[in-house]
Amino acid sequence: MAKSKADEKILGYNDVVLRRSDLDILNGPNYLNDRIIEFYFSYLSSSFPSDVILLVPPSIAFWIKECPDPASLKDFMEPLHLSRRKLILLPINDNSDVCMAEGGSHWSLLAFERNSNVFVHHDSIYGFMNEYHAKQVYEVTLPYTASSATYKECPGTPKQVNGYDCGVYVLAIARVICQWYVSSGTQDADTLWFSHLEQVSPSAVSTMRNEILGLIKGLMAAPKSVA
Repeated sequence: MAKSKADEKILGYNDVVLRRSDLDILNGPNYLNDRIIEFYFSYLSSSFPSDVILLVPPSIAFWIKECPDPASLKDFMEPLHLSRRKLILLPINDNSDVCMAEGGSHWSLLAFERNSNVFVHHDSIYGFMNEYHAKQVYEVTLPYTASSATYKECPGTPKQVNGYDCGVYVLAIARVICQWYVSSGTQDADTLWFSHLEQVSPSAVSTMRNEILGLIKGLMAAPKSVA
């Protein structure tokens, strides 16, 4: 059976494969899927290369939250070397069904910062919609960080003004945190990146959709290296 045009592979970037349907998601007022978030996290990892920074793909963050077997989870977590990381960013999704690929209806971001010994949850919906899911990830991840970090909701997280931009807010806040960490993170352990969140406005988030779309199209058009 022929594949639909939507399933057509358009870009391989690091370990992420994007399909034409992903461009359609970015073009319209749509909820971001796992692949787009994984792609941009991979792009941030390449833009801010460091052994102490880890941006966790959505599929791994989901399995951390939903894995039913502690023994197999340990084998899964150890290669992440969380005890060595100074900054860890985890996308949080409200899907709890391991049988439903790309489920859920809301994204948020959980950030671990070692110098401040804290996990900070950023939720772009009023009322901390993903707090339960973020705390699940925090409780499972904490022992592997070799820390006694506390959990904190950030009430000053920029808020979305529609029902579909939560994923873009995750990406925009993740970028702000990475930029903060590499520029002044070791000096701002008390105040963290919070003052920099003013960069994440509704208009900036709208612009970021187009930026990511342009980034993907630019990578698609780039000459392929020959081994």
